[in-house]
Amino acid sequence: MSIMRRSNVFDPFSLDLWADPFDAFRSIVPVVSGNTETAAFANARVDWKETPEAHVFKADLPGVKKEEVKVEVEDSNVLVVSGERSREKEDKNDKWHHVERSSGKFVRRFRLPENAKVEEMKAGLENGVLTVTVPKVEVKKPEVKAIDISG
Repeated sequence: MSIMRRSNVFDPFSLDLWADPFDAFRSIVPVVSGNTETAAFANARVDWKETPEAHVFKADLPGVKKEEVKVEVEDSNVLVVSGERSREKEDKNDKWHHVERSSGKFVRRFRLPENAKVEEMKAGLENGVLTVTVPKVEVKKPEVKAIDISG
């Protein structure tokens, strides 16, 4: 299935003024991977923020059940989020007018920094948002001892 954006110079509402600059890249991802369905994670958004205590990853996975997602660590420092979003059952009498939601297998990898405590990672899926929290190793501040100067 191929979905194309159409614009009409005479219709100002058909122009996508807020287009994603990576949209063209996302459209070729399924072709490169050899999958004929739209890659489910190709259009997903993943945020990675670092707090003083942890690295926090948030991924939008609407319609994906907890049992359909895997969170793993490869080579002791690569976070891997993978799974599969099931395709909606189609009835022969259905007439589709517009399709934007995607289905299929997905995988996403992130190389974790050296200060990540992968053995204490936690993950949760709530309201279609996967949150992975990777605590950081505490960095001890060097002790500073003042020395009196004689003389």
